[in-house]
Amino acid sequence: MKIIIQRVSHASCTINEQIVGEIGKGFLLFVCFEVGDGEVQIEQAVQKVANLRIFEDQNGKMNLNLKQADGAILSISQFTLSWDGRKGHRPSFDKSMPPTQAKIHYALFNKKLKELGFRVETGEFAADMKISLLNDGPVTFSFNY
Repeated sequence: MKIIIQRVSHASCTINEQIVGEIGKGFLLFVCFEVGDGEVQIEQAVQKVANLRIFEDQNGKMNLNLKQADGAILSISQFTLSWDGRKGHRPSFDKSMPPTQAKIHYALFNKKLKELGFRVETGEFAADMKISLLNDGPVTFSFNY
């Protein structure tokens, strides 16, 4: 499982010229499931997202988590993260989890975040999505589980 987390001032997902998910301050997550990922990786990722302290406190130090910053989540499925890019110039997605299974894992990941009290907006799994964002910082992290 791979996740790119961007701290954003705002972000949205548009499909067929219609906004389907939109947040103000918070996290834009690009989420990829790979063959072999399961509930252990999902739980590790959920805990990382929930507790990651990358919002500034009153002293300008990255010390606040998403809940403390009163932020929301825009979660986007992103199977293309499975390519590691070390060989060749044409991406291969052999490591990506099959779509039917990945869709179930993606839904569970978002459900667990919602159960922790976060507002979670999403795109649409396997759709042609246009993502707009204003990265705050810029602050971007990549996690592998």
